[in-house]
Amino acid sequence: MADTNYDVIIIGSGPGGYVTAIRSAQLGLKTAIVEREHLGGICLNWGCIPTKALLRSAEILDHANHAKSFGLTLEGSMKADVKDVVARSRGVSARLNGGVGFLMKKNKIDVIWGEAKLAKPGQIVVGKSSKPAVEPQHPVPKGVKGEGTYTAKHIIVATGARPRALPGIEPDGKLIWTYFEAMKPAKMPKSLVVMGSGAIGIEFASFYLSMGVDVTVVELMANVMPVEDEEISKFARKALEKRGLKIITEAKVTKVDKAANSITAHVETKDGKVSQITADHLISAVGVQGNIENIGLEALGVKTDRGCVVIDEYGRTSVPGIYAIGDVAGPPMLAHKAEHEGVICIEKIAGVPGVHPMDHRKIPGCTYCNPQVASVGLTEAKAKEQGRDIRVGRYMFNANGKAIALGEDNGLIKVIFDKKTGELLGAHMCGAEVTELIQGFIVAMNLETTEEELMHTIFPHPTLSEMMKEAVLDAYGKVLNA
Repeated sequence: MADTNYDVIIIGSGPGGYVTAIRSAQLGLKTAIVEREHLGGICLNWGCIPTKALLRSAEILDHANHAKSFGLTLEGSMKADVKDVVARSRGVSARLNGGVGFLMKKNKIDVIWGEAKLAKPGQIVVGKSSKPAVEPQHPVPKGVKGEGTYTAKHIIVATGARPRALPGIEPDGKLIWTYFEAMKPAKMPKSLVVMGSGAIGIEFASFYLSMGVDVTVVELMANVMPVEDEEISKFARKALEKRGLKIITEAKVTKVDKAANSITAHVETKDGKVSQITADHLISAVGVQGNIENIGLEALGVKTDRGCVVIDEYGRTSVPGIYAIGDVAGPPMLAHKAEHEGVICIEKIAGVPGVHPMDHRKIPGCTYCNPQVASVGLTEAKAKEQGRDIRVGRYMFNANGKAIALGEDNGLIKVIFDKKTGELLGAHMCGAEVTELIQGFIVAMNLETTEEELMHTIFPHPTLSEMMKEAVLDAYGKVLNA
C-alpha cells in the first residue's frame, strides 16, 4: 500500500505551491503537492510566462516594422503568423511545465494528481479532477499518485485565482474572452475591446495592437494601470495612445450585445453618456478572484474575506494546521509575492530561526506592455497621504546614451525619498526594460540604502541603469546629464 502520510501537503502547484514544496523538501520535511490540471499553475501555463512569449513576438514585430530607422532594409513585408506565434508561446510554457516536473522528482516531492478537498484538519481527500484533460504539451508526469485519502500535520492551500466575471458580461469562450482565449486565438481579430486596464488588460491590449488589431481599452478609474503612480500612468497612456491604442477612462461597459461574429459594447462615461463600440471580441480583464470554493474551507470554519482566505503574517489561517499562500490569500496577486510568501510560511512551520513577515511595501509590480511599466514602494500621492516630507527625482530616457542608441528613448524614471532621513520610499518607471531595472531599487530598499549611498554607487556606462542614479541625483539637485 502506498504511503499516504506526510509532514506537509500543498494544494496547488503554481509558483507559490511548487516553490514552497521545494523549500519544504530542502528543510527535510516529507512533502507532497496536489495538482488537478497542470504543474506550474496559471502563471506558468496561462499567465506570466506564455504572455511574455507572446509579447516578445510583438516586440520583434515592432522592431522589424521600424527597421528603416536602424539603417536596415527587410526584403518583403513583415507579418505575424498567429498560429506560429501561439505555438511558440505554448511551447515555452510546455518546456517550463516539464521543468517543474523535473524539480519535483529531483527534490523527492510526491505529486498527487486530482482534486483535493479538506476533510478535516490534517486530512485531505483527493478525487478525480473536474478540469478538462491536460494539453498534449503538458502531459501528466509519470509516477504520480492519484485519488485517495492523505494526511499531513500541515496543509498549505495554494489554489490560486481565476478571472473575475461581471454579471451580464460573463466570458463565453467565443466572443467574450478571458486571458485563456486571448492567449491562443485561432485567427487574429481585426478589432477588440479590452475591459480593464490593469496589467493583464494592458498587456493584451499592447500585444494585439502590435499585431495590427484595432484595440480600445475601457477603464473605470481615472488612469490606466490605476495602481501605478499617477505621473507614470499618464506618461504610459500618452505613449500607448501614440502607438494607436484607444483608451477611454472613467467609463464602464454596462452591456454587451452579441451577434454571430462580433460584439457591441455599451460604454457609459462618468457624465452618463453612452456610446457603442462594435468589435470582433471583448477581453474581460477586470481582475481575478481566489479559488476558495469546493475545497472544504467553509465546513472547517476557515475564515475568508472578499473571495480570499484570511491569513496572518506567516500564512496561518483561523484553523490550526491549515495555511494559505499566494493569490488565494489575497492581493497583490503576483507570482513573486506567492513564492516569497510560501517560503516564509514553510520556514516558520519548520522552525527556521529569524523568519520575519513579508514587507508588502517592497513587492514590485511589473507590466510588460510597450513601453514597460515597473514600480515598488509608495507612489507620490501615497507618500503625501502619509504626511511624509518628500523629495522627488525624475530622469527622462531621452537624455541617456544607451536608450538613444537602442532607439528606445521614450521613458521616465521617478524616485521618491524621505527628505529628513534619505530613505527611498518608492521608485516608478516607464520605458524599455524597466521590468529588469526595478530590482536595483528593490535591493536598495531592502538594504535600507539612503540617497547618499546610491549617489556614491558607480553605475556602468553606457547602460539604462545609469538613469536610476541620475533620478536620485535629480531629487537632490545634483543631476549631471540633464
